[in-house]
Amino acid sequence: MRKFKCLSLSALLILFTCATLAQAAPAITESYGTGPAEFSLATGSPGELGLLKVLGEAFCTKEKAKLNWVKAGSGQSLDLLKAKEVDMIMVHAPKAEKAALDEGWAVNHSLIGSNEFYIVGPKTDPAKIAKAKSAAEAYANIAKAQAKFFSRGDNSGTHKKELAIWKQAEITPAGDWYIISKGFMKATLLRADAEKGYFMTDSSTWAAVKKDVKGLKILFRGDKFLINTYHTLCQPEGATPGAAMAAKFIAFVGTPAGQKIIRNFGKKEHGAGLYNDAAYAKQYE
Repeated sequence: MRKFKCLSLSALLILFTCATLAQAAPAITESYGTGPAEFSLATGSPGELGLLKVLGEAFCTKEKAKLNWVKAGSGQSLDLLKAKEVDMIMVHAPKAEKAALDEGWAVNHSLIGSNEFYIVGPKTDPAKIAKAKSAAEAYANIAKAQAKFFSRGDNSGTHKKELAIWKQAEITPAGDWYIISKGFMKATLLRADAEKGYFMTDSSTWAAVKKDVKGLKILFRGDKFLINTYHTLCQPEGATPGAAMAAKFIAFVGTPAGQKIIRNFGKKEHGAGLYNDAAYAKQYE
C-alpha cells in the first residue's frame, strides 16, 4: 500500500508538471512554411500587418523551415524570450533590449528597420496639438484640455514610448479622459476613431488602416523622438531547440534580399512602403 501511494504521488506530480508546462506555452497565431525545422518568433505590428509573413515565407522556402508567430507586444515578447518560451523576438523597446543583452539572456541584437509614430486625433483637434513644437507639448495640450486620449497600457513598445513622452512633459496622466485600452495597435486605433479620441499610432499601421478610419487625421509628427527602430533578439546558442534556426533567420533579414522585402513591403497595396530599411534607420540609433 505504501509503495502504491508513492507511485500515485509521483504520477500526480508528473501530470501536474506537464499540465503546467502545456498551459504556459504561448499560443501560435500563424505559421509560415512547412519544413521540419521549426522556430518561434514573438512580435506585434510586423506580424499583424503581414511583413513577418512575407519574410517568413521567403526564408522558410529557402531553409525548409517553419516559423511560428506568437502575437505579442514588445514587453510581452521580451518576457517570452526571457522565459525561453520563444526562440526570437522582433521589438521596438531600446532600453529593455539593452537590459536583455546586459543580463545575458538574449543575443543577436540586430537593427532591421524603422517607422515612426504619429499622434492622430479628431479632425477638429480640440486640444490644438497641431500647433505643438514637440511630442511632449502635444501631450501637455491634450492633458490640459482633458481631451479623450487612448493608451494601449500593455507594456508594448508603443506604450513605453508614450510613457516616456508623458515623462518629458512632466505629467502623470489620470482621469476619465485617459483611457487604457489593453488592445493591440490596430484595435486601439479603430477604437480611438469610433470614440473620437487622440492616439499615438505607428506610421505602418496608419498607412494600412487609414482607409477604415473616418474621423481621425494625423495632427502631429516629425519629432525625432517619435522615430521607431525595430531590432531582433534571439536565444543564446543551444538555449532552445529553435535558437540556431532563429539566428539564421536574423541573418537572412539583414541580407540585401531581406532588406528589400522590408523596404518594399506595402508599396503595391498602399502606394508607399510601410517600413524603412536598416540603412535608413541607422541614423536614428
